[in-house]
Amino acid sequence: MYISLNGNIIKKEDARISPYDHGFLYGIGLFETIRIYHRHPFLFYDHIDRLNEGLKMIGIQLNKKKEEWFEDIQELLISNKMNDAYVRINVSAGVHELGLNADDYTNPTVIIFVKPLPSPSRDEKEGIILKTARNSPEAVKRLKSHHFLNNMLAKREIGNDIKKEGIFLNEEGKLAEGIVSNIFWAKDGIVYTPSVETGILNGITRQFVIELLKKRNLFICEGSFEPSSLLSADEAFMTNSIQEIVPFASVENINFPGNSGEITQILLNDYKICRTELWSYKQLSRRSEPGAECCK
Repeated sequence: MYISLNGNIIKKEDARISPYDHGFLYGIGLFETIRIYHRHPFLFYDHIDRLNEGLKMIGIQLNKKKEEWFEDIQELLISNKMNDAYVRINVSAGVHELGLNADDYTNPTVIIFVKPLPSPSRDEKEGIILKTARNSPEAVKRLKSHHFLNNMLAKREIGNDIKKEGIFLNEEGKLAEGIVSNIFWAKDGIVYTPSVETGILNGITRQFVIELLKKRNLFICEGSFEPSSLLSADEAFMTNSIQEIVPFASVENINFPGNSGEITQILLNDYKICRTELWSYKQLSRRSEPGAECCK
C-alpha cells in the first residue's frame, strides 16, 4: 500500500513524521474523507472548500489548488491500482518548537491515505442515544479536526459493532449528530435534522441531502430537537461521505422501516444516480429536475 506524504508517493511502511509536528503535539490539523467511484471523487469541490476554509481559521497556510489535489489523488489511486476507494486527506500544522504558537504555520504536513472499498451496500443501523455528550465546537463552528477524543469516547461506549451508530445529544440535551454521521428523520412527510447551531459538523453529505430534498420539494426543517422527536418519527437515516445514506432499522429499540422508508428510498435512488458525476452539491441548484436528471 502506498500513501502520499508531502507530495511524494511512498510505501506506508516508509512514512515518517516528526514528533515535533504540532498536529501530533497539540492536535492542530484538519482532515477530509472522500469516496471515490470509478476514479471520480464525489463532491470533491465541497470537501476541498471546507478544508481550505478550516485551514484558514486555524492558521495553517497551504496554497494548493483543487487541480493539484485532484492530480495527487489520481496518482495515488493509480499507484495502488484502485478505482473505488476511501480517500483521507490529512493536513497537520507541521514542525515547530515545543509550546503553543500564535503565528501561522507555513510548512504543514500533508498526507493522503487510500484504502479499497467495495460497492456500496444497503445495510441498516441500530441507533443508540449516547450517555457521552457532544462537546462544544472548537471554534465559532465545528471543524473536521484532529480533536477526536469525544468521538473515540463515544465509540468506546457502544463498542466495535459496525451495525450500531451512537447518537450524540449536545450539552443542552438536544439531538446533535452521530459519532461519524449526521442524522435525519421524517414525520408526516416533513424531514428534520439538527441545525448547525446545535454544535454539529456541517457534513458535506448532509448538505447534499438537504439539496436533494429541496429538489424533491420535500420540506426540510433544521432546528433544535428533543430526542422524543426522533423516537416518534416515521423513518430515520444517517449520512456519511463514505457510508452514503444509511437508514436506521431501530433507535433505542424503537423499530423503523429502514430501507423501506418512503423518503429514504427516494434519496437512495437519487444518490446512486449522482455519485459518479457531481463535483459539488451546488450543481443541484442549477438543475431543473432531481433524480434521473441529476447528472445530465
